[in-house]
Amino acid sequence: MSVMGSPGLPSSWLIKSDATAVYYSVPAEDLKNILTAELARESRLVWIFCTDESRTTEVFRLWYVIEEAERPEFIVLVVDTSHPESIASLYPVASYFERKIADEFGIRFEGSVDERRLLLHECYPEGFYPLRKTTKNGPVQTTEKTAPYEFRQVQGTAVYQVPVGPVHAGIIEPGHFRFSVIGETIVNLELRLGYLHRGIEKLAEGSDPFSGIRIAESISGDESAALACCYAMAIETIASIRIPDRAAALRVILLELERSYSLLSDLAGMVTDVAFSAAAARFLIIREELQRSCEMITGSRFLKGILTVGGLSRDIPDDLLMALKDTVIQSLVDLDEVFTWTLSVPSVIDRFSTTGVVREPLIDPLALSGPIARASGRACDVRADHPYGWYLAHPPCVIFKRDGDVLARFSVKGEEIRASLTLIKEMIPDIPKGPVHVTATIRDGFSLSALESPRGRTLFWIKVIDGKIDRFAVSTASFCNWLAIEHAVMGNIVPDFPVINKSLNLSYAGTDL
Repeated sequence: MSVMGSPGLPSSWLIKSDATAVYYSVPAEDLKNILTAELARESRLVWIFCTDESRTTEVFRLWYVIEEAERPEFIVLVVDTSHPESIASLYPVASYFERKIADEFGIRFEGSVDERRLLLHECYPEGFYPLRKTTKNGPVQTTEKTAPYEFRQVQGTAVYQVPVGPVHAGIIEPGHFRFSVIGETIVNLELRLGYLHRGIEKLAEGSDPFSGIRIAESISGDESAALACCYAMAIETIASIRIPDRAAALRVILLELERSYSLLSDLAGMVTDVAFSAAAARFLIIREELQRSCEMITGSRFLKGILTVGGLSRDIPDDLLMALKDTVIQSLVDLDEVFTWTLSVPSVIDRFSTTGVVREPLIDPLALSGPIARASGRACDVRADHPYGWYLAHPPCVIFKRDGDVLARFSVKGEEIRASLTLIKEMIPDIPKGPVHVTATIRDGFSLSALESPRGRTLFWIKVIDGKIDRFAVSTASFCNWLAIEHAVMGNIVPDFPVINKSLNLSYAGTDL
C-alpha cells in the first residue's frame, strides 16, 4: 500500500476534510488491517453509523469514526458494503454499534459475537428496518407472538437472578437491569434499553435543516442546549456559517449553565441514595436557582428555543446577564459550603469510597467519555481535545481523578460545576457587543460535529441533499457510557446499585432515539 497523509492512508482515498474530521474512502477488504494499525497507535473507535446509499450504489455505507491521540480532527473511514465484517474483536464497543445498525438497516455483520436485537425489541416485525430509505415513516404494526430476549446466563451453585425494571419505583424512563447474584454480591449485570424507541433519526429525514434543531434539542431534556448546539455546529460547517462573536460567547454561557445544573442533579442523587437528604436538598436549591436564571434569560428552564443555526434566536440583554452573574456568585458560595460539608461526613465517604469502580483500562474498549472517564484517570474532554467555537481559544483545564469510584465521580462533578460557574462569572463582563445571529443559505453536503455535553462526548453527523436533511445521525455520551455500569457493579452488593447508577446518571432518552 502506498501510504501518505497523517493517518497513513493513500491521499487518493481522501474524500474531504474540515475542522472536525478527515474522511477517507476505504476498500472493505482493507478496513480491518487499517483498524488494527489504528489500535496499535492507541486510537479509539468512538462511533459507527450507517447510511443507505441504495438509490445510487445499491450498497450501504458504513462510517467508522476514529479518535487519534493528540489530533484535533477525527478520522472517518468510509466503507461501501452490504456484507461487512464485525470488528468487535478489535474494538469491543463495535458490537454495540453493529447491533444498532443491524436493527436499523437489516445488515448482518460477519463474525458478530452478538446478534441479538438492541433497540427494536421482539415486538417489531421481521423485516422492519426503519432507517432504510424504502421504509416510510409511520405507525408500525407490532406482533404479539415473540420469542423472549435471551439474557446472558451465569451458571454455578447459589447463583440467582434479580430482575429490576423496566418500570421503576420513580418517575424515570424504562430500562431493565438483569442481575446475577451470589448472596448479595453482584457477579454479572446485563442491561436492556429501547423500551421507548422514538424514531427520532427517521423523523428528522426530509426536514428543513433550520428546523431540525428543534428535534435535536428534544432528544434528552437535561442536555437540550448541548444537543442543539452540536446539531447547529454540523449545519454551520456544511453551510460555511461563522456565527457572530457575541453568539459564540453566549453559547458558552448557556452550555456551562446546563452543565452546572445537570451535574448538580447528579450530586443530589448520589447523596440521596446514601440517606443524606439534607445535603441533597441544598444541592437542589442551587440547581433550582440556576434553572430560574435560565428561564429569566431565555424563557426556558431547560434552555430550549434559544439556540439556532447561525447563532441564537434572540439576544440576552446585559442587565439580565448581570443578574445571572449575581446568582452564579451566590451559587459558588453555596456550592462550596455544601460540597465541603458533604465530604466531611464519614458515612458518606464510607459509602462512596471504593464503590462502583470503573477501571481505566475499560475507557478505550468501551469508548467511555465525560465525567465517568475523567473520574477513572483519563483527562479527556472534547472542549480540550477537539476544541470548537469559543473553546478554540480558551480550552478548559481538564479535571480528573484516578480512583474511578463513586467518590471520584462525585468529586469530579463537583469541581466541574465550580469551574463552569467560575467561567460564567468571569465571561459575563467581557461578552462582546454586536449581533447574535447571521443568516445564510443552506448548501448540500455532510459534516460531523463533536461537543462535550454534561455526560461527555456528543456527536452529530448530518447530510443535506436538495436542501433537506437526508441523514440525521446522533451518538450521545450515554450510548457508550451505559456499558460502564455493567462493569462498575461487579463485586458490589445489590443495595449499592442505586448510588452507583446515580453517580453515572445516564440518559435513557439519549439512547432510545
